[in-house]
Amino acid sequence: MEAVTTPLELKKALIAQGFEIYRTIGNRVLLAERVRDNLIMDSNVSAVAATMLAARLTVRAQQADFHGDLEAQLFARALEMAKPAIERGYLEVDRTIVPIYDPSDRSRTLDTWFEIGLERPTKSFDELGEELRFLLKIDKVAVDIRGATG
Repeated sequence: MEAVTTPLELKKALIAQGFEIYRTIGNRVLLAERVRDNLIMDSNVSAVAATMLAARLTVRAQQADFHGDLEAQLFARALEMAKPAIERGYLEVDRTIVPIYDPSDRSRTLDTWFEIGLERPTKSFDELGEELRFLLKIDKVAVDIRGATG
């Protein structure tokens, strides 16, 4: 298969391979995760259309789950979730702090997510598909194993 260079071409190729699409943002096609038959959500896994195809993973730690942790600790927790991908050659490409606002009062922040994006270039569409299937199987959100009462 020739290199897929546009998000539209990539989206069509992914659908043909059985992937469900959540949405497209720029050159990234975000895959959906079906949590119930009638509900799909962003899976934090995407394919990147560029001169070279790449698989992308976003991992995060949510501040509300780790009260008292500093920014560096929250990013470290997020990075811990990426270990299986890092072992396969994924490299960090960005870090983002995302405030989650109250939908009825944008002046109120409900939570803050500390996200790390990682990518790995692939040599073919088949390899991209393998990587995306792998990424869909791993946990992407740090969880406080002590439970809600901490």
